[in-house]
Amino acid sequence: MMSIKKFQVTFDCAEPERLARFWCEVLGYVAPPPPEGFATWDDFNSSQPPEQRDAWFACSDPSGAGPRLFFQRVPEGKSAKNRVHLDVRVGTGLVGDERLAALEAECARLVALGAVHVRTLYADDENESCIPMLDIEGNEFCID
Repeated sequence: MMSIKKFQVTFDCAEPERLARFWCEVLGYVAPPPPEGFATWDDFNSSQPPEQRDAWFACSDPSGAGPRLFFQRVPEGKSAKNRVHLDVRVGTGLVGDERLAALEAECARLVALGAVHVRTLYADDENESCIPMLDIEGNEFCID
């Protein structure tokens, strides 16, 4: 039997720390402390060669259950639809109007953080509804 592997989700982006902190707010994740020997991330970054400053950042689920998210700076901008996206599960176990209200409330919270509400809520025949959104760098994700 094959063992289950831990994994991280990696985002190519322009501003790793900014995007990581956005996703910390979305998911309730936490940023790690700065590397040993540095009081702050700014101190660490200023010690790096210019081309390596602010090149990456990460965040993780404080409970240890969810995957680590890693953000790495790349020179090119986003140019096409994501092939993979995150579904943020806020309506699990809810149905009908209660589910829709939870999704709409979360959408409003994330828009206040800088996310973009792409289109109106849609639902399939099994009450699996979702709201397509964009994060602060234009990466697609859904609230469901």
